[in-house]
Parts: sequence; C-alpha cells; structure tokens
Amino acid sequence: MSAEATNPADPAPVTPGAHRRKSRPRIDLRRLGRAALLGSAIRDRLPDAIGHIGEAHRAHHPDANLEPLRRAYLLAESSHRGQMRKSGEPYITHPLAVTLILAELGAEATTLTASLLHDTVEDTDVTLDQVREEFGEEVCYLVDGVTKLEKVDYGAAAEPETFRKMLVAAGNDVRVMSIKLADRLHNMRTLGVMRREKQERIAKVTRDVLIPLAERLGVQALKTELEDLVFAVLHPEEYEHTRELIDENAAHGDDPLARTAEQVRTVLREAGIQAEVLIRPRHFVSVHRISRKRGRLRGADFGRLLVLVNEDADCYGVLGELHTCMTPVVSEFKDFIAVPKFNLYQSLHTAVSTGDGEIAEVLIRTHQMHNVAEAGVVALGNPYAPASDDPADGERADPTRPGWLSRLLEWQEAAPDTDTFWSTLREDLAQDREITVFRPDGGTLGLPEGASCVDAAYAQYGEDAHACIGASVNGRLATLSTVLKDGDTVQLLMGQDPASEPSREWLEHAHTAAARIAIQRWLAAHPHHTDPSDDTARMDEGPSDATVARTAALGPEARPPALPAHPTPDPYGARTANAVVDLPGALVRLAGCCTPVPPDEVTGFVVRGGAVTVHRAECAGAARMKSDGRAEVEVRWGGTTECRVTLVAESFGRPHLLADLTEAIAQEGAGIVSATVEPPSQQRVRHTYTLQLPDATHLPSLMRAMRNVPGVYDVTRAQHPATAL
Repeated sequence: MSAEATNPADPAPVTPGAHRRKSRPRIDLRRLGRAALLGSAIRDRLPDAIGHIGEAHRAHHPDANLEPLRRAYLLAESSHRGQMRKSGEPYITHPLAVTLILAELGAEATTLTASLLHDTVEDTDVTLDQVREEFGEEVCYLVDGVTKLEKVDYGAAAEPETFRKMLVAAGNDVRVMSIKLADRLHNMRTLGVMRREKQERIAKVTRDVLIPLAERLGVQALKTELEDLVFAVLHPEEYEHTRELIDENAAHGDDPLARTAEQVRTVLREAGIQAEVLIRPRHFVSVHRISRKRGRLRGADFGRLLVLVNEDADCYGVLGELHTCMTPVVSEFKDFIAVPKFNLYQSLHTAVSTGDGEIAEVLIRTHQMHNVAEAGVVALGNPYAPASDDPADGERADPTRPGWLSRLLEWQEAAPDTDTFWSTLREDLAQDREITVFRPDGGTLGLPEGASCVDAAYAQYGEDAHACIGASVNGRLATLSTVLKDGDTVQLLMGQDPASEPSREWLEHAHTAAARIAIQRWLAAHPHHTDPSDDTARMDEGPSDATVARTAALGPEARPPALPAHPTPDPYGARTANAVVDLPGALVRLAGCCTPVPPDEVTGFVVRGGAVTVHRAECAGAARMKSDGRAEVEVRWGGTTECRVTLVAESFGRPHLLADLTEAIAQEGAGIVSATVEPPSQQRVRHTYTLQLPDATHLPSLMRAMRNVPGVYDVTRAQHPATAL
C-alpha cells in the first residue's frame, strides 16, 4: 500500500521451500513484483507488463475476460507514473506484484482489477467516483476498502482505524482482506530499505493482525510466507540457526522421506488407487517450532508427505492402505474432512513409521481440498453464493462470511475507543483455534478454544446474557466458568429478573471480546455496583464507633422518632426487607453472608459511610464483628414481609435436576435473582440460589418443596458469602 520497498540487492529471506522446489506442490509466490514487467505481449492485446498476470489468471480461469485488467493497468500505470518506491523501482511494480500474487492463488477478475488499482485513490489524483464510473460498484468498493485513512486526520489512530475500516468492509466482501494480505506480503518481501525500528513495527503488526487473519481466511500460502518473513525480522538469530539446520539436512543426501514416499507409492499402486505422492518441506517457522518441541531433529522432521487424490472416498482408501501395510502412529490421526477446521481446511492427518526409527507425517486430501488449503477463500470463486437459512450454521455453510468475522464486527461496534479496539483485536486474533458447541435446538455456536459458558452466553444472547444464572453442559449442571470443548452441547439457563446483572468475577472466565466488552460496559455504567463476591469485606470495612459517637453527640432532643429506614439494595442489587434502626437517616443493608429474613433474630453494625449492615444473630460474621469491638445497633423488623434469601441445595447429579429445581421454586411463587452451580464432586452437586420471596413466611414451605425434588437431600440457608459465577 505504501511506496516503501527494499533494495533489490537485499533479497528477501529464502524459505525452506527452495530446497525442494520441484517436488513441492504449493503455489509459487516468490517471484519479485518487477518480474511482472518483463513478460511478452499475450492474447487480447495485454501490455507486456501484465503478461505474467494474464497467464496466471488464465491458468485458473481459461475463459476469463482480460479486458478489465488491461484498462485497470493503463489507469494505474498512468496515475503512478513518476512515483518511485524507496528501493528506486517504479511504483507501478508494487500493484503489479500484488496482483500477480492474487492471480497465482486463483482470484477472479474483479479482485485482480481492484488489486491493480488499490493504491490509486490513496496515492494519486484518481477518485472513487472515477473508479466507480469506469469499473463498476464492486471494484470501487474493494478499492475503498483497502484505502488507508490519512494520518493528518486520524493521527496515531490512523493505522488501527484503517484496520477497523477494512474489517468492516470485509464483512460485506471478504475480497477486501485478500487484497490487503497480498499487499502486506509484497511489502514484507521488500522491507530491507526501511529503518530497523520501522521494520520491526511493521513485522509486529503483521504477526499480531495479518497472519492470524490469513489463518482464519485459510490462505495458507500467504500465511506461511508471512510467518517466515516476520521470523527473519523479529528473530534474526533463531532464523539463521533454523536456516543452518535446513542446510545441514539438505547436505546429507539421504532423505528418509524420499524412501517413505516411494514405499507409499508402491502400496497405493498395488491397491489400484490413483494418487500423487509428494514431499512437502516445512517452512522455517514450522521447523523452528518442531526443533523447540522435539530437540534434535531427524531427517523426517523437516517435511511431511502429501498424498493427493481425486475423490473424497479415495482419501479414506489411502488411509486404510497405509494403516494396513505400514505401521501407523494412531495418536497422530486427525480427520479434518468429516469435521473441517473453521478456516475451510480439510485433510486427513496420520503418521507412519519409516522402519528406521523415524516417524513420517502424512497429509491426505483431494486436489480441490489442496487448492482450498493453499488459497482459502480466494479459491472459492464466487463469494456471493447463497448463505445458509440458519445463521447459526455460518461457521460451516458460508465460509466467505465466516462466523468469527461476524462476531468481530459485532464487538467492534461496542468498542468506539481506538485503543480498546486495537488491543482487543490483537487479543481476539491471538485465539487462533476455534471450537463448535451445540445448542439444545440443534443450532451451533462458534467459539475460540478455551471459551467458557460465559462466552457461550454472550455469543447467544448478547447483553441479555447479564441474566444468565447457570448452564447445563452435555446434560450435566455446570458453572458458568466451565471451559467448553469442541462438540459439547450447552444449555444456558436464564433468570427472569429484569434487574439481573453480571458479576465482575465473570471477567476472569470471559475469553471472547464480545463477552469482555459487554461485561466491562455494564460495570463502567454502574461504578457503584456492589459485587456479591466481595460484599462482606466491603460492608465490614471502617470503624463504626466514631459514627455512633457523632450520632450520640446530637443529644436526645436532636433525634427524631425511630422510623423504618428505606433499605438500600443488597449485594445482589435488589431491595431488601424493611428493618427499623434507632439511627436517624441511616441506610440499611442485609448482610450477604447470612441473608436474614423476618422473623429471624437480627443485630446490626454501623459500617463505613454510616450504613447499618444487618446480620442474623447466629451469623459467624456478626460474631467476628463483635469480637473486633464493633458497636452493635438494635434492629427490629418493619411491617413489610417481602424478602430476599440465599439457599444452598445439596443434591446428587442427574439429568434435568436444575430444571426440576427451578420449576419447584417458581411454583412456590419465588423469583430467581441469581444462581450458582458448582462442578460435580463424587456425583454430588451444590447449588446456591438467591431468591426473592413475596412473603418471608413462605420460606419454610419453599425449602420443603426444594427438598422434595428427587435427588436433593438437603436445603439450608447460606452462611457464607455467595459467589455469583
């Protein structure tokens, strides 16, 4: 996108593919952009400068109309004429190189046309209206999507806001991001003339944002080369060490992978399966990771075998033959054909023993799967294929509009602050593995690996998830902090109280940006909210004697008659039962540790701010405050009988237990304010409910009804602070 490039005498780092170029089936993207200027004139009167692009495009689309490319090149060349890259090359070499990258990946003509023009609006006098008039709305949209925002207008926020703009545009047309990835790849190839600090800054953004995006879009051909180029800039010593390892292995001459490949060819030929068996060298970063994981590397560690077949069924036929005729490593088997990765990737993974103590990894896929594995969304052709009727199936059914991108676009709307967006984007993209969990209605939710029930709640209900009180995972009760696994079935249990609120502790278990931002926004909008997880400590802070002394100093004549004090919300955010104290104007709180209700015998203690916290007389918290020398305040119940209470139910684990308990509570006329279900221990489950009762006298019958639920063996009043998870 910029006019910054490198000195041609300072070549880009050589990647491991160079050692086995003839046997490697991946797309060759390493021709420098300037080579695109050297092709001879071809059919349709293409200028010589774009001959290579026309040939690469026709290789994937034999009947393609090249006229839009010719017109786009003429406009780009005339617009950029006189502009130079920092390497001294004509600037037009950059859009030509970017377009060649996309052409070799199989991009269609609209993408290539926009790629040739992608810097014209940003760096020349060409306007979007002119592009729209000459090339149509689609090309105009793509060019606008990749056009950077001006630093003059946005200052330091220009780069993150440019990425926000591109992602929003990619939400409507993913080809925007394809052009951006190819643009960054060419700029990374030609980074050598930059100052060292600028090289590192660009490489870090590439590592944190562009490489994860390439992974999520399935464009492995771009992702692997970007990884190697970033590796060379940010870790030059490790890069050189890895280069030495690869060179040493290549110098040995005896390649165990070559022997195993020939053995595999023989097995498949005898089985009558037509297949192409190739050696796929690992790129630099892959070799580096393997060396850190395994220590000393052996010959088979420097690559993998790739078996390409024509039909899906042949993949499993190859797998059966290899596992029958060779010694398989069963723990290495993975089926990404039956269950594709979220980024379109499909393949069978296995490993076999080479006979000399080495293990050869084998990838089995069709030719079409291989094209998609290399080029991702670029290889899909028409990005406007009809979407699935069920938006919940977006992860699988409509890969050009992937679910992760939809979720990203949703949370970025809730992050107007540039710094929050930029940091959250990097965190979100760092979660590069996804899982799929199922809803009870058969729908699916796509979540990052490590996501909890908290994340599932906000993914399904948005900010309405503030009312979530629990979850059931695979038919068993679970806390909201439970980490979900791929294939789990999760049922989220929602409370009915409109005043329901999230707990600050949920942030510890929220892995998705959508969940974190929603919880943080609620907490920011309620700065004085008292979280139940730390309520007792907060209420018990501060000396009370001084407050009592100040009140006594007013004298009896200054004290009004004792009146029922209007209670403040208890730790769970709702009104408590009325209590009468002898302190004028004092605010009353019912302690969250024992949740007293009429007609409990109660006592009170003055805490910070002059509020009175009311405890049951037998509460351990009250005993502790007495032993600390806190002054007691006489408390008696007022006339209102409505109350809130926390109950603990002990039960044996069984299906539908939580549903039966909540039904029993509802039949008694009680409302569920919050609920916590602890992980099962020895087939026993502990439930904690905070309930709103219309009349405190109903409490005994409520507890009896809960005890009568099959599987429940005890129900008691809470005697310790409840944690709303």
